[in-house]
Amino acid sequence: MLAEATEKTFKLIIEYDGTDFHGWQRQKNDRTVQETIEKALTVMTREKVTVIGSGRTDAGVHALGQVASFKTRSRLNATAFFNGLNSLLPDDVVIRSCDQMPDTFHARFDVKSKRYRYHILNRTIAPAIGRQFVWHIRKPLDISAMSEAAGTLLGTHDFKAFEGTGSPRDHTIRTVTAATIKETGGGNLTYDIEANGFLRFMVRNIVGTLVEVGLGKISSKNVQEILQSKDRSRAGATAPPQGLFLVDVTYSPSQNVLIRVD
Repeated sequence: MLAEATEKTFKLIIEYDGTDFHGWQRQKNDRTVQETIEKALTVMTREKVTVIGSGRTDAGVHALGQVASFKTRSRLNATAFFNGLNSLLPDDVVIRSCDQMPDTFHARFDVKSKRYRYHILNRTIAPAIGRQFVWHIRKPLDISAMSEAAGTLLGTHDFKAFEGTGSPRDHTIRTVTAATIKETGGGNLTYDIEANGFLRFMVRNIVGTLVEVGLGKISSKNVQEILQSKDRSRAGATAPPQGLFLVDVTYSPSQNVLIRVD
């Protein structure tokens, strides 16, 4: 009689095109990334597997480096899961890596920081190719003013003014460690922001506010006042989801230890 297999913990790094997904989190009647991966794992393990993401992404938002963890008693190893999942998953989800981790690893609770990137196409002509990955803005933007405004958000602040409604939290204080706006040619702009955590719609609300600065509707100096007001109604409109990408998730060194199995 074979001994019962012990439970193992695995870490996935996932890339997905969020266009046709109703976000990351499993929902009753909508297609989501979490449920799509869980269904593939059920096929492989014949178990009901729960996949825990580092955090939610909203409908239409993409990921280059979403991180998730799951536990299973399956005898399959990380290589088998990597190959098997990529053969079962649809074309808009790819597993970039799979590693066995210590049982203490938790994709959500152990997050140290996350980095998001927002893409804007600032030109008069709308794109035909790649339109599902950018926010197209026809009127010229003042990039210098946007960069100045972005810099005022660095540090530890109460970001309640940039939080979406309907998402109560224990607190709305977050620490932003990096925020940059770059022109990459052809009217393409990228806004990168890294923080120890994000509120619901926080990045999209910040981007919407920065765009209003770029259009001259809000002064760059007013952004600090908006932040301090904690009043969502004073900030800009929420930027559309298709320009937003979860780039990567960082964990402390102690949570990056892999289990190597020969």
